[in-house]
Amino acid sequence: MYMSQLYSPTLRETPSEAEIISHKLMLRAGLLRRSAAGVYAFLPLGLRVIRKVEQIIREEMNAIDGQEVLLPIIQPSELWEESGRWSDYGDEMFRLRDRQGRQFCLGPTHEEIITALVRSEVRSYRQLPLRLYQIQNKYRDEMRPRFGLMRGREFIMKDMYSFDRDNEGLDESYWAAYHAYKRIFERCGVDAHPVEADSGAIGGDVTHEFMVLAESGEDLVLFCAECAYAANAERAEGVREPGGTENKAALGALETVPTPGASTIEQISAFLGVQPQDCIKTLLYVADGTPVAALVRGDHNLNEIKLRKLLNCETLDLADDETIFEVTGARVGFAGPVGLTIPLYADYAIEHMQNAVVGANSDDQHCVNANLDRDFQVTAFADLRITQPGDPCPRCSGTLQGARGIEVGQVFKLGTKYSSAMGATFLEENGAETPLIMGCYGIGVGRTVAAVIEKNYDEDGIIWPLSIAPYQVIVVPVSMKDQAQAEAAQRLYDELMAEGVEVVLDDRNERPGVKFKDADLIGFPIRVTIGSKSLDKGEMEITLRRTKKKISVPLEDIVPTIKGLIKDGETL
Repeated sequence: MYMSQLYSPTLRETPSEAEIISHKLMLRAGLLRRSAAGVYAFLPLGLRVIRKVEQIIREEMNAIDGQEVLLPIIQPSELWEESGRWSDYGDEMFRLRDRQGRQFCLGPTHEEIITALVRSEVRSYRQLPLRLYQIQNKYRDEMRPRFGLMRGREFIMKDMYSFDRDNEGLDESYWAAYHAYKRIFERCGVDAHPVEADSGAIGGDVTHEFMVLAESGEDLVLFCAECAYAANAERAEGVREPGGTENKAALGALETVPTPGASTIEQISAFLGVQPQDCIKTLLYVADGTPVAALVRGDHNLNEIKLRKLLNCETLDLADDETIFEVTGARVGFAGPVGLTIPLYADYAIEHMQNAVVGANSDDQHCVNANLDRDFQVTAFADLRITQPGDPCPRCSGTLQGARGIEVGQVFKLGTKYSSAMGATFLEENGAETPLIMGCYGIGVGRTVAAVIEKNYDEDGIIWPLSIAPYQVIVVPVSMKDQAQAEAAQRLYDELMAEGVEVVLDDRNERPGVKFKDADLIGFPIRVTIGSKSLDKGEMEITLRRTKKKISVPLEDIVPTIKGLIKDGETL
């Protein structure tokens, strides 16, 4: 490819829309352009990177007996109604009607349609296991599309679905995909850490996210340096502290005190001269239409995902002002466990608190010296709070550390969530009709590209791993007006092309500085510079983008040297 013909409109200035490094560099390097909020067009260089990531994915999916399919983007509402997700999925789903008025959606995910496809064809255990995957566009109407390819409304995803006859088969499929994902990200040149996670709207009991640690990450990852434990903050487990008698204090008398205008933990702590950890927050929710209360320590935050799992409810919403008044008789900010007649679910940290400050269920009043069992009873204790850096590790005696992470992939054990709801069954050897056991495995292709850039850049631009660089080599003659340089550049270009090397010849009549800046911005791993002085010496200069190391190479050795560098690409 000649640079004069390559459609790669580079930018010297960063567009105002770009917020994070990957977004800025992909726009500046001419990899993509914005069409609408969260919707991007891939230009030739960007698409070449995408296709290389897709090829790595295909090779690894095929290696674990995955078979590629292509499922429709437009999906009928009937399938989503069978699974129960048509109304549950929410406003992120793009919905539309055809000219007959039938409802469809633009697929945000493909569990329903793949389950319907397989149930119509798979009849016997002899057809299992089955692993089907696709690389397909997905559509989600994000409330706040941002960060370029990190959170878009149209994005490319690889999703694979496994179908097995039993849980042992699901285990095999799950861990095959898990290890394939580790190989995929390694081949893409990025370190992705598998962490325990929540399954969210997809469902299932067991799931891992693959996280690339980066400051621009939207998710908080908690990990222990002493053992292998790592989890998304939404999923990270809290530790149930053992009770002791050495620090037991005398129980004070329950007393109601005025706290005018103090409704937050910070205001109450300051007003009463206590610490936040001496207070109990009482949060009211409506679970499947029934009011419940959740109790967490004043310096902790409730994890709604954990509460939903504890209650095993379909819907969980914060109670509105009217419901709070009906249950407590007070405004927001003054609810407390004493005297409440609704179920009370408490985090483990509440278990050993004494003489706590709680809301009095009366406007502008709180209770001091509230104690469990004597003054209020708890329906159940559970791990209900958001785990934080500095908390004890749930697996060993270590302490959890925190880091921001970019989610690039996730694997799920779905079990029979979709197969049971949609009647996807098979016949066992004994003739028994049994639901298919399913797994789901997704990789964000564009996100992976963005994550690679977030970990591979400098002040000059992108530093591509050789495996997914849009081109491996760029040949830069200092001056195309110099016939000797132009001819040498063309000759080298032709030889590299003949050897199957992915190469660009910068044949533009631009200043050398412009050519070098574009080469660094785009991130070609190997640059060959051809100048009059080097040619006079019978040499060409190779510059490695990652290390900026320069190598002067005799003309007769230039092609073998480049091929050797590409072969040893992991060192570039």
